[in-house]
Amino acid sequence: QVQLVESGGGLVQAGGSLRLSCAASGRTFSSYAMGWFRQAPGKDREFVGAISWSGRSTLYADSVKGRFTISRDNAKNTVYLQMNSLKCEDTGVYYCAADEDTGIPRTSDVEYDYWGQGTQVAVSS
Repeated sequence: QVQLVESGGGLVQAGGSLRLSCAASGRTFSSYAMGWFRQAPGKDREFVGAISWSGRSTLYADSVKGRFTISRDNAKNTVYLQMNSLKCEDTGVYYCAADEDTGIPRTSDVEYDYWGQGTQVAVSS
């Protein structure tokens, strides 16, 4: 079993930056691919980005490509989401998720086995 705890959300002005963290419990964190998803009010949850178990491979949604960066520190059992040039449409609850099956970043939420409780990000104009 893996427990995931997100932090770092908050209120920021458009154009600003935030860094989200996701701390994981469990000794096998380094073998999991990790993903970030978000859900805006009234909308479905959507893929933001994902990173392989090694950190060498990443995937991003087109809407965040070039602005967001995922990284991980396996020694600290933590994955990060650096968000720059934030836009109002980035507002939502951000969730991290762990995929214990392949170690390869994937875009579909059904592929992920464990989820955090989410952290709120609000971007004001």
